[in-house]
Amino acid sequence: MASSTDKMETNPRGIPRSPFVERVEDYVSEAEPVEVVLKKFQEAVSKYKFMEVNLLQRRKVLEEKIPEIEKTLAMVGFLTEKQATDEPVYTDFELNDTLYAQAKLEATNSVYLWLGANVMLEYTFEEATDLLGSKLQTAKSSLRNTIEDLEFLRDQITTMEVNTARVYNWDVKQRRLVRQATESS
Repeated sequence: MASSTDKMETNPRGIPRSPFVERVEDYVSEAEPVEVVLKKFQEAVSKYKFMEVNLLQRRKVLEEKIPEIEKTLAMVGFLTEKQATDEPVYTDFELNDTLYAQAKLEATNSVYLWLGANVMLEYTFEEATDLLGSKLQTAKSSLRNTIEDLEFLRDQITTMEVNTARVYNWDVKQRRLVRQATESS
C-alpha cells in the first residue's frame, strides 16, 4: 500500500480518491493478510456509500430549493414592475391549510422574506433581488458541485469494488496453487 507520507489525492471538495490495485502483491503481505486488505476495502466502500447517501439528500434539498428561490425572485420582479405603475395588485394568501384571504397590495417599496427558523426580514426590492440572486447563484453552484461529487463517488465505489474482486480472486488463485503444490508432493 502507499506509504502514509504520500499525499492522498482528493477531489476539489476533499473526497479521497480510491487507489486502483494494479498488483495485488503490493497490497497483500505478511503484515497485511488478504482478510485485512479486504476488510479495509469494504470499509472504504461503506464510507463512500455513506457519503453518497448524504449527497443524494443534499441534491434533493437543492433541487427543491432552487425553484422556490426562482419563484420568489420572479415575484419580487413582478412587484417591482407593478410599483412603477401605481396599480394595486390583488392576490390570495394562505391563512391556514385550507383557508385563504384576498389582499390588495398597494404601492410599497419593500418585501418581507423568510430567512428560515421562523425569521422574516423586510428588504427593499433592490436588496431582495440582490439577496435572492446571490442565494440562487450559490444554490446552483452547490448543486453542480454535489452532482460532480456524486459522479466522483460512483467512480470510487466502482474502483473499490473492482479492487475487492481482484484481491479476492488473487487469494483464490494463491490458495489453489498452494493446494495443488501440497497435492503433488
